[in-house]
Amino acid sequence: MTPALKDKIIEVCNLKITTKGDNVGVSFYAFFRNKNDNPKLLFEAATWWIKTHELDHFEKAIKIKAMIEKLKK
Repeated sequence: MTPALKDKIIEVCNLKITTKGDNVGVSFYAFFRNKNDNPKLLFEAATWWIKTHELDHFEKAIKIKAMIEKLKK
C-alpha cells in the first residue's frame, strides 16, 4: 500500500473519530471522492480491505486506523 494512501486513511479515520466518536464505521470508499478519478488506488484499497483482510463493508474507524498504523512501522 502506498504511503500516500496510508496517510489518507489515517487522516480520514481521525476526522471521522473526532467528529462522530470511537464507534464510527467506515468503508474503503470513505477514502475517495465520489468520482472514480484514481481507479488504481481505489482497487489497491479494495484489495487490501476485501481480499487481504476479508473485512466487512463497514468497520470501526479506530480498527482500520490501528491496522494502517501497524503497516507504517
